[in-house]
Amino acid sequence: MNAIDALFTDLRTQQRKAFLPFLPAGDPDISFTGELLPRVAASGASLIEIGFPFSDPIADGPVIQESYTRALRNKLKLDDLFAMLRSVTSHADWATPMVGMASYSLIHKRGVGNFLQQAKVSGLSGAVVPDLPAEEAEELAKQCRDSDFKLILLVTPTTEPKRMQKIVAACSGFVYVVSVVGITGGATALTDTVAGVTKQLRTMTDLPLCVGFGVSTPEHVKAFAPHCDGVIVGTALVKKLANAATHRADAINAVATLVKELSAALSFAEQYS
Repeated sequence: MNAIDALFTDLRTQQRKAFLPFLPAGDPDISFTGELLPRVAASGASLIEIGFPFSDPIADGPVIQESYTRALRNKLKLDDLFAMLRSVTSHADWATPMVGMASYSLIHKRGVGNFLQQAKVSGLSGAVVPDLPAEEAEELAKQCRDSDFKLILLVTPTTEPKRMQKIVAACSGFVYVVSVVGITGGATALTDTVAGVTKQLRTMTDLPLCVGFGVSTPEHVKAFAPHCDGVIVGTALVKKLANAATHRADAINAVATLVKELSAALSFAEQYS
């Protein structure tokens, strides 16, 4: 069974929710990311989303864009990213599923088959592809299904019901529910809006629903937990990397501490839901 399916099966049996931190690869360098991942896994991450730096990101706000720029400035290569992930996930005690967040341009350039093979060997269980329209996702979705590799697409508050159905039909693993209209790290997410979107999605799919964009505080986590199967936090964590080049240990500790706080808020929400 794919590790993402196994995770959400276990969590649903325990009536628990997933905490999904987003971390960009290669900021300030790829060895730092390799040090950071085990700390984040040990601090309460259910599943880790790894950002593949891209020069022209589609939905990422300025904080994540700046992080990607720092990584690319240091000549980060896709093979280096995969090698780092392989090194981390090959440890006997590694048990946290991971997905990549990658532009379809990166996947297409590498070749879909080659990308999926390298991603699986590196320890990834799926990929979020934010710029792939549902209308053009059929071939990638098929190859992902054939490889037992999960394809995660995005649904936004403005997505029309007919298009939602196309998106969830192409998805596997979980559905990424965008909580705000705009980019990551933008306006405060709206609980009522998310509740309406997830309620509608529940009529279309049994896949887990994970909410991200605009989620940055323990209060946000507590508010969204009743409406979804997982909460995704990115920008608030990436902000902690701004000075990582000169304060590596401090940055790792800061990210790990925030992951603990946010995952603890999720546990609190489960206890009192």
